[in-house]
Amino acid sequence: MKNCLVVDDSKVIRKVARHILEALEFEVREAGDGCEALACCEIQMPDVVLLDWNMPVMNGIDFLRILRQRSFPSQPKVVFCTTETDAAHIRTAIEAGADEYMMKPFDRETLEVKLEIAGVV
Repeated sequence: MKNCLVVDDSKVIRKVARHILEALEFEVREAGDGCEALACCEIQMPDVVLLDWNMPVMNGIDFLRILRQRSFPSQPKVVFCTTETDAAHIRTAIEAGADEYMMKPFDRETLEVKLEIAGVV
């Protein structure tokens, strides 16, 4: 079973994502910010990270840059899931190492397609 780390400061978004991902047969862990997410990755690297941009403590782009710079034995696929929709944010995320980018709000079909494009489903 593949596993996904959902990183978002919104409990509602984490709950919605968990519901969809579990229906797609993912094991799901959650983090409320980038610092929590890094700690989770150090314990067990997920297959994929569903990542919000705007969070307290450490935002998504800083988390992604640190994740990609560290020499972990494996690296997860990263799908940004955010309200930041302009081309500059998308370009920044891709340059930092994101594999896919999707806008909030999202539904099961959209998330499933993005996971397929990223090569996780």
